[in-house]
Amino acid sequence: MTMPRPGTLVSSHRSSVVTVNQTIQMVMATGARTRSPCAKLLVSVLMRFSYHQVASDAFADRTRGVPDLFPLWHRLTPGIRHMLVGPLFFSVMSVLAKLASQRLPTMELVLARVVVTLIMSWWVIRRLDIDPWGNNKKLLLLRGFAGFMGLSCYFYAIAHLPLADATVIQFCNPMLAALIAVFALHERLRTIDLIATVCSMAGVVLVAQPTFLFATGTPLDQVAVAVGVVGAIFSAIAYVIIRRLGSTEHHMVVVLYFPLVTGPASLPILAVEGLVLPRGVEWLLLLGIGVAAQLGQIQITKGFKLETAGRASSVTYLQIVLAYTWGVLLFGEYPNEVSILGALLVVLGVFGVTRRAAP
Repeated sequence: MTMPRPGTLVSSHRSSVVTVNQTIQMVMATGARTRSPCAKLLVSVLMRFSYHQVASDAFADRTRGVPDLFPLWHRLTPGIRHMLVGPLFFSVMSVLAKLASQRLPTMELVLARVVVTLIMSWWVIRRLDIDPWGNNKKLLLLRGFAGFMGLSCYFYAIAHLPLADATVIQFCNPMLAALIAVFALHERLRTIDLIATVCSMAGVVLVAQPTFLFATGTPLDQVAVAVGVVGAIFSAIAYVIIRRLGSTEHHMVVVLYFPLVTGPASLPILAVEGLVLPRGVEWLLLLGIGVAAQLGQIQITKGFKLETAGRASSVTYLQIVLAYTWGVLLFGEYPNEVSILGALLVVLGVFGVTRRAAP
């Protein structure tokens, strides 16, 4: 086998960096034509981060001897770094989905999300030369359907609720997964699980602020809250199925069944909703939803492989902080004290469930 010369590799890598840079300039020129400052900002952040990911290796030799400007970041373990970047990408996906949902139907966003996953997952599976259909097809199909319901409900909640509140409700899924696993996987139910359940459910009530409990304030759309809770339940079911399939199926096969089921399942609903042709920057928003979600999933997967489950899960709470930050900066969604207290209760409940698994 003939190995390429180092100079060839460097030249090829630098060419790829130039190509990426040209692509960024083209995308930003397109984004500049939109009137939405939020869309411009998000496209800029997403594309510039992707650029630095590619360019960092090619120009690493030029930075030797330069003082470290981010000493705290480099003191973190690689696993924690991945777990910090993953929620950032997922929060960007949520923001892009909220921006796109102002005119595009929910199922169109879902379809855009899974198309990118399908293409990238199929490419990886072909390179690994593994059977894409797996062994337990019934359970794989059920995992795909649960993922479809979870994602669809989450995107609906994002469109009709403040971004942070939709994220907090969705964040209940680890606690719900722990409860479902008691019946589906015969795992032992601990006292901390019951306490976490009560704590998280109380947090969701405080976030939702239903009118029959809160006479003042601004209660949320109760239908959207209910849909968000259903989405969290289905996401928890998907996680339990993934855990069940972990010993028999390749993880990429499990990932592949999500778009294989979600794509066809979303088409009939999209036909009823009515397909809306994207305009201008909306194409970039749809592409960004898929790319950000896939990059987030990659980072989270790497983080869980390199870090203990307890520490890795704890870092994912960053997504709630980011959701509140994006909501205030981009959408003017200022939470009240009751909503913040509810978010803290949800975080506390999920923390109790995830930390019990830490070594």
